Amino acid sequence: MMQPNLAVMALTALVPLITGFIWYNNKTFGTTWMRINGFTPESMKGGNMLVMFGLTFLLSFFLTMPLYVLTIHQFSFQSVFQGHEGFNTEGSDIQLYISEFLAKNGSFFRTFKHGMLHGFMAGLMIATPVVGINAIFERRGFKYVAIHAGYWIVTLMIMGGIICQFG
Repeated sequence: MMQPNLAVMALTALVPLITGFIWYNNKTFGTTWMRINGFTPESMKGGNMLVMFGLTFLLSFFLTMPLYVLTIHQFSFQSVFQGHEGFNTEGSDIQLYISEFLAKNGSFFRTFKHGMLHGFMAGLMIATPVVGINAIFERRGFKYVAIHAGYWIVTLMIMGGIICQFG
């Protein structure tokens, strides 16, 4: 039975930190992001960076779980059989069937490129609406949505690629 790889999850959970460092840097979108939010370089100083980065890593780690299901088709296959008798019994007929199926089909669509496609779809169809809805009620404009949605699309593409290829 397929299990998420904790090392891959931990590596993947670093991606939002790395992407954020680049995306929100003053040489990319950081200056515009700060202006839109009314931040100044002085107001950005301070704060407990260890807590901020630690919580970001933890939340990003949580994000890797649904990405496993979205990017690796074989996880969805297994979920169909969860209610069957013997699903959790080693050597049962259903476990043997799943094992045989995965032995034959476990590597289909397991590429970085395929994971990026699913990451793109998650970013476009999940993250963008969430950012957009928040922006509507926060009275934010298009640039705000474009910066944040763009960040999440790129980030989820890289995360999806890593998970699909190595997970």
